[in-house]
Amino acid sequence: MVFGFKKKTTDSAKPEVKKEKKVAVKEVKKEKIQKEEIKKIFKKNPELTSRILIKPLITEKATNLGVENKYIFEISSKANKIEVKKAIQSLYGVEPIKVNIINMGGKEVRYGKTQGQTKNTKKAIVTLKEGDKIDIFEK
Repeated sequence: MVFGFKKKTTDSAKPEVKKEKKVAVKEVKKEKIQKEEIKKIFKKNPELTSRILIKPLITEKATNLGVENKYIFEISSKANKIEVKKAIQSLYGVEPIKVNIINMGGKEVRYGKTQGQTKNTKKAIVTLKEGDKIDIFEK
């Protein structure tokens, strides 16, 4: 004993293995629960997807990103990445790998004497796995 403290032994290899197994099992259970929750939430309120995803943006730049499995959507100003991911899963049946969000400020416009500003918007760039596709033109 040094300064009234006991020395800790280093025979803790076996409990670490048990902890790793428990963590892996918990992660699998969490994933299953999250998928079930997504289905329940959007089955009860199918209009949630239309509130979150306003429309897909079809521009030259967006169609070029389609080659890289990236799709661009205009989304609600209050939506976040998690909500966008869940909405795409429920609407298109495809799980996104990554979701990036861009806040677009409104532009100053002028019509004769009157001045104004276009509204602020929010865009989401959704990245999918190779082989997954979203048929934007069909839906």
